[in-house]
Amino acid sequence: MTLNHYDTTKLKWTLTGYNPYEWQLGVCREVGVSAKPDIPPLPVQVPGSAQKALLQAGQIPDWNIGLNSREIEWVENRHWLYQTNLPQKWFQPGKRYRLHARGLDHKGQIYLNGREIYRFDNCHIEHIVEITDTLNNHDNLLQILFECPPRWLGQIYRSSKIRDWKPRFYYTWDWTCRMVQIGIWDNIIIEQICEHAIENINVQTDYNPQTHQGSISLQGQITGPDDLNLNIKISDDSQTIVSESVPLHSFRTKGYKADTLEIAPWWPNNLGEQSLYNLEITLTDQQNHLLDQFTRKIGFKNIQWHQCQDAPENATPWLCNINGRDIFIQGVNWTPIRTNFADLTEDNYRKLLEQYHSIGLNTLRVWGGATLEKNCFYDLCDEYGLLVWQEFPLSSSGLDNYPPDDEEMTRQYVEIVDSYIDRLHHHPSLLLWSGGNELTSLEGVPLGLEHPMFKQAHKLIAQKDSQHRFIPTSPSGPSFCASEDNYGKGLHWDVHGPWLVEGSLDEKWQAYWQNDDSLFRSELGAPGPADADLIRQYAGTCDLTPSPENPLWSRTGWWLELNQYIKEKGTQPKTLEEYVQWGQQRQTEILTFAISSCKKRFPRCGGVIIWMGHDSFPCTANTSIIDFNANLKPAAKALAKIFLASPL
Repeated sequence: MTLNHYDTTKLKWTLTGYNPYEWQLGVCREVGVSAKPDIPPLPVQVPGSAQKALLQAGQIPDWNIGLNSREIEWVENRHWLYQTNLPQKWFQPGKRYRLHARGLDHKGQIYLNGREIYRFDNCHIEHIVEITDTLNNHDNLLQILFECPPRWLGQIYRSSKIRDWKPRFYYTWDWTCRMVQIGIWDNIIIEQICEHAIENINVQTDYNPQTHQGSISLQGQITGPDDLNLNIKISDDSQTIVSESVPLHSFRTKGYKADTLEIAPWWPNNLGEQSLYNLEITLTDQQNHLLDQFTRKIGFKNIQWHQCQDAPENATPWLCNINGRDIFIQGVNWTPIRTNFADLTEDNYRKLLEQYHSIGLNTLRVWGGATLEKNCFYDLCDEYGLLVWQEFPLSSSGLDNYPPDDEEMTRQYVEIVDSYIDRLHHHPSLLLWSGGNELTSLEGVPLGLEHPMFKQAHKLIAQKDSQHRFIPTSPSGPSFCASEDNYGKGLHWDVHGPWLVEGSLDEKWQAYWQNDDSLFRSELGAPGPADADLIRQYAGTCDLTPSPENPLWSRTGWWLELNQYIKEKGTQPKTLEEYVQWGQQRQTEILTFAISSCKKRFPRCGGVIIWMGHDSFPCTANTSIIDFNANLKPAAKALAKIFLASPL
């Protein structure tokens, strides 16, 4: 982290749309000057999506209203050029500079002064390129060109054929329409490359529950001669815990370690305080001149995983122990707040995370069909005590759930894993790493470390972040789902489902949960409609009637339980409100019974994670417990009583 860096988000950016490749007709220093754009330049925020800029300019309708998403698919069939001018005052003669793009979605080229300097093809990693030799003495024009995205990466596909590192949920899932984001989803920084710099620091912290003390281990890459010094300071708002100077030659040889630190531990929500500390590392010369600095918010916690009570001898451990205390994992599966997550602000994240904090959750599983979130998400999870189960960006596909296993795709996957580790490993909220969502053999058995992607990821995590567990996929173990026929056979470790109840909530259904022997359930859910007012707010001109023939409902038709309503009531619902009230009550009854049953089995059951947390799209019905406007559904309010009454 260099001292001299400049954030381009404060600059004026424009967005221009071209028919594919027409921008290449430009022969001047400015790309596309002689080519007539399809969409003339319009203002755009950075970070920000092309879709949001087009919406604000009146070029496309709001894709969340009615069936409008069908009217914006043309956006995918254009090339989009972001451009801005870099202030000359940022650059000094004789100095070297690089561009650091934290999130580009997902494929294209970067140009500086009309010259191509970099090609990118991955939404999930950071992109860094030196720009020194391409800078002018004045008027430096930065342009980022996004090509057309892949045509299809949706929910129903073949995982084995995936070759593009772009979030897949854009292409429709059972809880969202098609809206394929294009654009810059995180900050773009111009950094001065210093002769003496802190390039990278690996931070590992721990807490000893017996001595009630903390420890820290630091390693990293520092440029400069051996006679420089690293000055390490750990403090909170009231005191300094560590203040020490370390010769750079010593740090390069053995890193830095300190234990017996008098600190307070970081606890998950509902179990204690979320104590956070400031880590500040400065690089100085023999005259104590500041050369560079590195800062982080850190916390101290200890994670252990034990076998659940009465678990089979060969079962993986699913009882989580934090700071010497066994805890019940109670959480939700987290998907991006919006399809156009490039446009989200910290306020968007805070509003939703406050809701999860308030109902007593302690865990968020960041699902593998998307990407990692912006930095502020993880900072807020640290603040609110929300443990993060972070998946890497792979997901099931229905037709086959087996990810590519060739050498090149494995290399790219490991590059993503490496990037995720560097960006997230220091967060006290980090719980574990997962290889991806619902990845199985062709026979439907959850994959293990035999798959080359997961074998290599496990090896890298053991080297760089050994304090955090890695599981190849979720679910994991010998079974995907828990079947009553297999109760008592030791086959249900971490399982997914059920998400639907066929029929009434009778004694047979209750017995499924009362006899359950699963060690952990990282997905279970039940559908429930959104409030009638929200459905009306986003219906546009569409008919409101719940029906599988109504496209407003059939887009997420998996979660329409009209047949069950008719079976129970003997008639069609007379009003939207009648169906909503019935459906929300049914969701509440299903989830409260299932989750209380799991929690009563603790420590034979280590936890439960609801699919899903919140709506990313204004679904008429979905398994979410928080709606598109970030309001709690009745099920969430009822579950809060379970989560808060006995946090374990």
